[in-house]
Amino acid sequence: MDDPHPGPVTPGRLVPILDPDPVAMVRTILAVREAGGVPLVGDAHWDRAFWQRTAATAAALRPAPHIAWATFSSGSTGAPRIIARSAESWESSFPAVTEAMELHPGDAVLLPAPLASSLSLFSLAHARASGAGILLPRGRTVAGRDLEGATIVHCTPPALATIVTAIEGGAPHGLRTALVGGARLDPALRSRAEALGVRAVSYYGAAELSFVAIDRDGSGLRPFPGVELRVIDDELWVRSPFLADGYLGESRGALRRDAGGWATVGDRAEVDASGRVRLLGRSDGAILTAAATVIPDDVEAALLTIPGIAEAVVFAFPAPGDDSIVAAVVRFDGAPPPELRARAAALLSSSHLPRLWFTVAELPTTASGKPARARIRDDAIAGRMARLG
Repeated sequence: MDDPHPGPVTPGRLVPILDPDPVAMVRTILAVREAGGVPLVGDAHWDRAFWQRTAATAAALRPAPHIAWATFSSGSTGAPRIIARSAESWESSFPAVTEAMELHPGDAVLLPAPLASSLSLFSLAHARASGAGILLPRGRTVAGRDLEGATIVHCTPPALATIVTAIEGGAPHGLRTALVGGARLDPALRSRAEALGVRAVSYYGAAELSFVAIDRDGSGLRPFPGVELRVIDDELWVRSPFLADGYLGESRGALRRDAGGWATVGDRAEVDASGRVRLLGRSDGAILTAAATVIPDDVEAALLTIPGIAEAVVFAFPAPGDDSIVAAVVRFDGAPPPELRARAAALLSSSHLPRLWFTVAELPTTASGKPARARIRDDAIAGRMARLG
């Protein structure tokens, strides 16, 4: 791997950062911010060619002078989509997050999600400002041994499930609060955590919007302090001081704004008279998987650049709990291309790389000639399509 450490930092410039040592990467991130640079963090498990191309593209971009943080959106593929935000857009939420977590100086916050995720970068900035410490897993995934010394965890539901199982199995711990985002928190998992003395606080947000709604006790999501919500044609719109500026470069993503300061990423929702928020999924068919939101169009566009793939449909394959697996149905023009998965890994971040592959001689279509996505998904789930080994 190329030298992961940046040289002299130019204030206001993007600094791509990647290091196989997560502790070293944290130090580099903080040093870049201290020097006035804008850290842009990669995942050490990404394909090297993907990262080199992404870092080169990012380094040529010029953010506005007030930009302090940049994160890859969940839709990042071969053409990076980078979300830029000011320091204030995160810092203005710190008091409410501190209160929700019951965070105190001297606490230690465990971050199981990759440092490339906006979830982890936010917590790194928050802990730094709050006087709390940061703990990182020793391996790629969190394990019972990682709980030693942690008092707070900021994680996704799958990570919380791993933690709860470890504690139930006898792992010693001092956790008292789990702040859980990235996907819906199953009530049974919340109950298991709280039976072990770990208070679970879940929230809904997006990398572009930051915090939107919070559920402190299992009674349902309600607007996060400082956030206004409204629903237009089933689409949830948000107005708050926590919004990102938008995307750098010429990329276009899910974020849309209006002249009144309202923004949406296309999530559908209902808000009842009491202010309780019920999420109904994405209007664009996005796939929620772990801490990522995967836009099928982005993955399909990347797959279609692989010679031999004539058509591709990407969809959510059900997984245990509320998570999903990214799956792809492809039609080949002739024989399947050699090293298909390796070629895809060079184009897609690991969260977007299909884990299940299916193939058909002809894709089912609608009357208008478009892929019949619902039928394709149903056929794949039901086992009516050939699996690629």
